[in-house]
Amino acid sequence: MADTKILITDNIDIWTSALQTKSGVGRGNSKKLNLYGIKNCGIDSGTSRLVNNILVQTYWNIGKRIVDHEQQGDVKAEYGSRLLKELSSDLKSRYGKGFSRSNLQYMRLLYIKFPIYQTLSGKLTWSHYTELLSISDDLARSFYEKQCVSDNWSVRELKRQRQTGLFERIALSSDKSDIMELAQNGQIINESNDIIKDPYVFEFLQIPMTQRYSEKELEKRLLDNLGQFLLELGKGFAFIGSQYRITLNNTHYYTDLVFYHRILKCFVLIDLKLGKVNHQVIGQMNMYLNYFKEEENTPDDNPPVGIVLAADKDEILVDYATGSISNQLFVSKYQLYIPDKKILENELRLLMAREQSSDE
Repeated sequence: MADTKILITDNIDIWTSALQTKSGVGRGNSKKLNLYGIKNCGIDSGTSRLVNNILVQTYWNIGKRIVDHEQQGDVKAEYGSRLLKELSSDLKSRYGKGFSRSNLQYMRLLYIKFPIYQTLSGKLTWSHYTELLSISDDLARSFYEKQCVSDNWSVRELKRQRQTGLFERIALSSDKSDIMELAQNGQIINESNDIIKDPYVFEFLQIPMTQRYSEKELEKRLLDNLGQFLLELGKGFAFIGSQYRITLNNTHYYTDLVFYHRILKCFVLIDLKLGKVNHQVIGQMNMYLNYFKEEENTPDDNPPVGIVLAADKDEILVDYATGSISNQLFVSKYQLYIPDKKILENELRLLMAREQSSDE
């Protein structure tokens, strides 16, 4: 135990020395530096990122020392709570509150899940990693890590996307090979299917389940929360307008929401429906897509994408209604509450089991 304390404090001393050298933070009070104080040290964002990188590296090394020296390198060994408590008490007295018992457990887990330090991203903070390490499923954790890096998610955005089951919602529309690729590489957008979720989750609108509301009110609330709506839609969406007028034979029609997707280079039209979607709504969206393709697209634009967002849908009706349509038209459900992650996870397990049995 004493040898481990010496090795760990050596790592922390290296961190505090590097921190002071690079940023000037903590001079004269290095013994009380901790991860909670970094944001309030008056340093610029570039230096803050450097400090966080040093912090993550130090914590990874501490985790390695714990696993190597207290468990003889066996990551499956039981780790005594008394040992962590003693180590936490000693480190907190010397360096501050960043070394709680739970934080030491995360440091240990960081090394176990990322045994090669170079696989850690310099874009993610320790707070990102503590959130990621609380995800037990390796595929889901890998997906959220890749998305944090590629989409520059804050910790708050990460928590929200995880809470709404983003990985499970995207994976449920994929086959087994796509799920593995999704986990390894994050969400890669190459075609219109890649931007579709089912369901979409609008819990941020804070509309009570029992409250009656109109399509106009739903649209207004989405626009009032445009930032969160764009986060739920995903990467690449740029807002163009609402109630976009289309005039045919002196008759006006209105598309609820129009976006442009900068990666796919196409317009994305969204229509909102409170109840169950019917074939007339699908036919109307198909008309909008034909109009945009002929009247709004420039030579550099790809064909538009249409999404009908409804509170409910009949899968068989949707299949028949979209069967002969050549346009990129999708029907997804939306819900006003965070889905039950256990249900999503079970559905995903069943999907992968079916894929496995079909392969055999």
